[in-house]
Amino acid sequence: MSPLIASDLDRTLIYSAAALALTGPDAEAPRLLCVEVYEHSPLSYLTEDAAALLDDLARRTPFVPATTRTPEQYRRVRLPGPPPRFAVCANGGHLLVDGESDPDWRARVRARLTECAPLQEVRARILRHADPAWLRKERVADDLFVYLVVDRAVLPETWVKELADWAGPRGWNVSLQGRKIYAVPRPLTKSAAVAEAADRAGADGFWAAGDSLLDADLLHAAERGWRPAHGELADSGWNPPHVRAVPERGVAAGEAILRAIGTALGHLPPPHDD
Repeated sequence: MSPLIASDLDRTLIYSAAALALTGPDAEAPRLLCVEVYEHSPLSYLTEDAAALLDDLARRTPFVPATTRTPEQYRRVRLPGPPPRFAVCANGGHLLVDGESDPDWRARVRARLTECAPLQEVRARILRHADPAWLRKERVADDLFVYLVVDRAVLPETWVKELADWAGPRGWNVSLQGRKIYAVPRPLTKSAAVAEAADRAGADGFWAAGDSLLDADLLHAAERGWRPAHGELADSGWNPPHVRAVPERGVAAGEAILRAIGTALGHLPPPHDD
């Protein structure tokens, strides 16, 4: 039995135009496939080669998107390959089964969240200390966690750490990803939901990929893992022995991760030096 493959989406497999990190000559840029449209405009991409790799992977072994997006945000993404039977949304708050949120899983998650400070307390503290000079949006995701969209150029360097120091003893994690700051209750994890999906799929454990601190628990729990050369995990030097850091950044990293997973599964020949 193959392992289940779980992967974060944004800045791991799919990328906005601002996150593509296309640094080479324009004439040599990879062809891109748009996989998300928002408000009638293209929003997220992967390379065409990555799309072919993902399509092949998803047809051979269970593939589970594991995202901090809400189910509504996730449903905008149209990944190559067959529709995943399972998907993890809201950082583990929802386990989608054939596109629908599983009610038993939601109830189990809500019970665990009683261990932490309530969402209202955390949100109130955030709004008290947020500055309109850099705060662009504030959102509550499915009554589970809160996130901010900020202007990074104006955001004080110490603000995120100060929030994390306050939130940690109250059972909450804080993560900065691009222009977004997330405050997420500690029991709300991708790893627990992915483990549930692997059990239901009858898979032999799971492998995982991700780029941010919110993916650390997923990668820790995986038997094997991959991360890109960009993101919070890379910036912090996070490098456990069972997690491989591909050298690529931006959209090229998504392709490299999919190629590495395919090679590890035996679907692709190992790379060779010319």
